[in-house]
Amino acid sequence: MRQVCTAAAILLLGVAASCRSTPVSVSDPELDRVVAWMSGSFSSAAQAQADPEFRDVVLHIVPIWVDREDVAADVRWLYVEQAMAARSGAPYRQRVYRVGPGPNGTIRSDVFALPDPPESFAGAWRFSRPLAALGPDDLFPREGCTVYLLARGDDTFIGATEGIGCTSDLHGAAYAVSEVVLTADVLQSWDRGYDAEGRQVWGPTKGAYEFRRVDPAHPGP
Repeated sequence: MRQVCTAAAILLLGVAASCRSTPVSVSDPELDRVVAWMSGSFSSAAQAQADPEFRDVVLHIVPIWVDREDVAADVRWLYVEQAMAARSGAPYRQRVYRVGPGPNGTIRSDVFALPDPPESFAGAWRFSRPLAALGPDDLFPREGCTVYLLARGDDTFIGATEGIGCTSDLHGAAYAVSEVVLTADVLQSWDRGYDAEGRQVWGPTKGAYEFRRVDPAHPGP
């Protein structure tokens, strides 16, 4: 798994290095496929049972603001909630992703923080219209934390952040990096933080968390 994610980062280096290039449109079906594969409920229970370095974590990702007039037609918005399985009602991470066309044929997933207190939105993934009271202008962009996704064949997307611009102060970190491998039924996510000297201070050292879909698979268009 570590080799898969590391290969993802290496493959994207050339793409990320030119992220200021003119965006190249991706097809709507490809964008919708990424959103469909990201959406759903996932669990790392099987991985946690096999390896004690990994915790039993639940991950919920749901589309928001569908068909709203204040939302651009060429992007999709997702609400993300992540929690320890034993405390699923108390998420430790809540974010909003804006997924749309990126440079050089990539798909970019921009990251936003919720207004304070984010705990007031816990469990919103269960609602028929999550975060309906909010809009894009209510969110706070996490600069430097965008993940750029690239199709690898018909059944996989790989992605990574660019550089060290995603700030983090967790456990003394200075910045965070992320790598992602996405298929129809599995989302591998390797997030970790580093201090100013480049020492890893949080996140798994062996490789990515492997979140397996626990709801019916959505193959996308």
